[in-house]
Amino acid sequence: MAQIQKDETTFQITDELQAKYPELIQLIIATESMDNDERQYWFDIMPSMTDTQIDRLYDILETERKKLQELEVKYQKEIKTLNEKHLIEWQEMQVKEGKKKVAAAKAEEGGKQEDPDEILSMLNDL
Repeated sequence: MAQIQKDETTFQITDELQAKYPELIQLIIATESMDNDERQYWFDIMPSMTDTQIDRLYDILETERKKLQELEVKYQKEIKTLNEKHLIEWQEMQVKEGKKKVAAAKAEEGGKQEDPDEILSMLNDL
């Protein structure tokens, strides 16, 4: 009898199952659509399942894995696009605030001529 650990749960699997269906076992361990009791249930009934049933279980779990992977890629692209959009908006807002600070500093000094190095220093401080 083999034992497979996932997080804090240990699953009991026959050595024969582990040797015969290693990919299916990994799919069962990895799926998010089952809780740990359901995983152990499938491990327990697999010896009495027909080859057709085993193939069907494998197909279902493999399809689920692929679909989730596709969704992950899709949402990562969407998140990246949103992050880029918000970064541009943030940069535009920072430029506007910088211009306001420069204008406020000029107004405070009564419009007297400022040293260009001081202006650059203020922009760098933004």
